[in-house]
Amino acid sequence: MITTTDFGTLCDGRTVRLYTLKNDAIELSVTDYGSTLVRLLVPDKNGKPTDVVLGYDDLAGYVADDTCFGNNVGRSANRIGGASFTLNGTEYKLAANDGENNLHSGPDSYSKRIWNVAAKTDTSITFSLESPHMDQGFPGALTMSVTYEISGQNDEPAFSITYEAAPDQDTLISMTHHSYYNLNGEGSGDILNHKVTLAADFYTPTDAASVPTGEITSVTGTVMDFRDGRYLGTDIKDSTLQTARGYDHNWVIGTGYGVPHKVLTATGDQSGISMDLSTDYPGIQLYTANYLEHVAGKQGHVYEARDAVCFEPQYFPDAIHHPNFPSPVVKAGETYKKQIIYHFYTD
Repeated sequence: MITTTDFGTLCDGRTVRLYTLKNDAIELSVTDYGSTLVRLLVPDKNGKPTDVVLGYDDLAGYVADDTCFGNNVGRSANRIGGASFTLNGTEYKLAANDGENNLHSGPDSYSKRIWNVAAKTDTSITFSLESPHMDQGFPGALTMSVTYEISGQNDEPAFSITYEAAPDQDTLISMTHHSYYNLNGEGSGDILNHKVTLAADFYTPTDAASVPTGEITSVTGTVMDFRDGRYLGTDIKDSTLQTARGYDHNWVIGTGYGVPHKVLTATGDQSGISMDLSTDYPGIQLYTANYLEHVAGKQGHVYEARDAVCFEPQYFPDAIHHPNFPSPVVKAGETYKKQIIYHFYTD
């Protein structure tokens, strides 16, 4: 079932709407402003519906937001070193919005635009956005679509996000989803006692600006080793993490990334809610919300650093500059299609 309500009005008079997808297991609300995920209710160990994503109560919060709460980030997520890249012999300049680097494609964000509703069913909604040639500095025109679909029943809710586009010129595409998760419930405090298991033998080290160096390094014997499960707070103050104030790194999640497969499990210590994440991307960024500071969020809650964790499947950051990384280049006429699947349960 999908219901539609008004979510607010932009300063230019355009109405923004909120779409709620609901079944017996899950309730998910998204807005056509940025195709942003606003609310995600799943049952805790006592059956209580719990909103597990940080965000705002109204449109004004998302208009002013600079945290990427619930955003679908594109055309290219994460960092591009030097805010430029060369493709087919042509150099493309991007906005330098993270020191000398480009972060999440710059300030002209997909998240600050109204998306069209391209399709709806009882369990899914598809948003689409026309992104012209040289949008954000990237070559090639394309129509980006984002589909949310809910599934599951009773005590095992699930949903998926699917990205699809076909550019008319060679370009970079690496969309990701940027919800801030607190599996104890948004506004419940920090996530230091969330346990995370991540099926990754390697990660990509970064420089002081959080841009990958091009190395692919084993997690063995490091604070990056989540293979057997690790509490996020155990080593978050380790000196190797402090240039980013905590975890803000990309892990290599296997060579079988052409097909969605489970790569991560996270569990809230108070709620008992666990989340499995599956994807067909080659990498995943884990970010412990290190830069949140006095953010006024839902229900009067104030969010601080480490009150959430982001899991962002994507191509490796700065992959265009490292030939040994999986390539984020999509050729003209080729179809880019990637998926993220979330499954929730309690023990």
